[in-house]
Amino acid sequence: MKKRLQELLQKVPARPGGTPPPAADTRRDFFRKATLGGLSLGMMFDGRTDQELEFITQKVKRDSRPSDLKITDLRVATIVGAPMTCPVIRIDTNQGLVGWGEIRDGASPNYALMLKSRILGENPCNVEKIFKKIKPFGSHARGAGGVCGIEMALWDLAGKAYHVPAYQLLGGKYRDEVRIYADTPEVKTPAEFATKMKKERLDKGYTFLKMDFGIQLVADMPGALIGADGWDVKRQWSGGQPKRLGDYGLTRHPFTGIQITDKGLEAMAEYVAQVREAIGYDIPLAADHFGHFDTNTAIRLGNAIEKYQLAFLEDLVPWFYTDKWKQISDAINTPTLTGEDIYLKEDFIKLIDSHAVDMIHPDLASSGGLLETKKIGDYAEEHGVPMAMHFAGSPIAFMANVHCAAATENFIALEHHSVDVPWWESLVKSSKPLVVNGYAPVPDAPGLGVELVEEVVKAHLKPGTKLFAPTTEWNTKDSWDRGWS
Repeated sequence: MKKRLQELLQKVPARPGGTPPPAADTRRDFFRKATLGGLSLGMMFDGRTDQELEFITQKVKRDSRPSDLKITDLRVATIVGAPMTCPVIRIDTNQGLVGWGEIRDGASPNYALMLKSRILGENPCNVEKIFKKIKPFGSHARGAGGVCGIEMALWDLAGKAYHVPAYQLLGGKYRDEVRIYADTPEVKTPAEFATKMKKERLDKGYTFLKMDFGIQLVADMPGALIGADGWDVKRQWSGGQPKRLGDYGLTRHPFTGIQITDKGLEAMAEYVAQVREAIGYDIPLAADHFGHFDTNTAIRLGNAIEKYQLAFLEDLVPWFYTDKWKQISDAINTPTLTGEDIYLKEDFIKLIDSHAVDMIHPDLASSGGLLETKKIGDYAEEHGVPMAMHFAGSPIAFMANVHCAAATENFIALEHHSVDVPWWESLVKSSKPLVVNGYAPVPDAPGLGVELVEEVVKAHLKPGTKLFAPTTEWNTKDSWDRGWS
């Protein structure tokens, strides 16, 4: 070892001008540096340079070579009761970095698994390149879930690789906290509903609320609805046995023929009045899930509740009826809003350019992920249109929304469907609480800023499924994907 030490000392560079340093200074300086750098212990590998270098650099981070990062695997764990069914994806890499993403609530994990063969071997830091590669396999609503979930995980990985939060990669942040609007599931009587709003929302610090009210509330009231007898109007979503006229949940609004009478409108307006009285007018109150009826009935409903000054009326008719939306928006004074099922920016642009709605409402897990949603928000901002964000998933997708909302100027508020789920926040670990007094603190940790707690996920796995089971059957690409000739 003494001989090796002498050889290394001879390699100490001379002082400027070619004068060698004094021997005592050289030795003292060398031992100081060697001790700090780990070289003193490295001498045990006398003459074996490769082993010396390996030892000396053992504390150098090997997960910070972004240009060499490669995707090696994709796996899924499906959470239930959050309150929706939420498939979470994990993307592994050759450097040990893990990226988390989420397929939209209620969607199939296969929407992401079918894309696995198309992303293996790719560098996840090339987010836009990979997004363009898989974008053709997405569609509106839940069909976009695989593309968007992977895009979330790519930003998580890119942020971790470069040691910056995802919002920084989107251009930086406009805010340190993201305002939440709390969804409140429907309760039969307005008095009970108002009590729930007060105790379980306002008292928890939420400053923006949303309620569900619609024709299902007056379905059993004689004389409230016209043409509803052949439909199960209490079943907003498909399921169960369709009634004589078909499946109400899967029938587009104009094709039900249902109308609301003055009696029905008065009852629905009274429901809103009691809720508004309970929470006051200082708090924005929005509304959703009105039922399946056409444009004229939507206008009558909007006019009937105008005086209660709601923040917005959501999805009065399906998003793709641009002309109907414009007709409604022009006829009522309460702001209109739609967009949670739109995939990519093009159809948002159509709504904005037509002045069809007052606000847009993308769900990041359907709209294209973080970057595409920011592009949607930026386009709306240039045209004076605000953006609220729909969300109903786990904390993984929640944090993806938080980063996007922080980076988008015209953002208003982000939906939170899981206020009543006691274990929801424990699904992840983070440096900051997810929600504090109705706001989400924007994390400064790399990527999305959270890591999944697998033990908690195990307790809430979908029955019959496994936690991140191998998915090798999806490794091989079996199609020619080019969409042009």
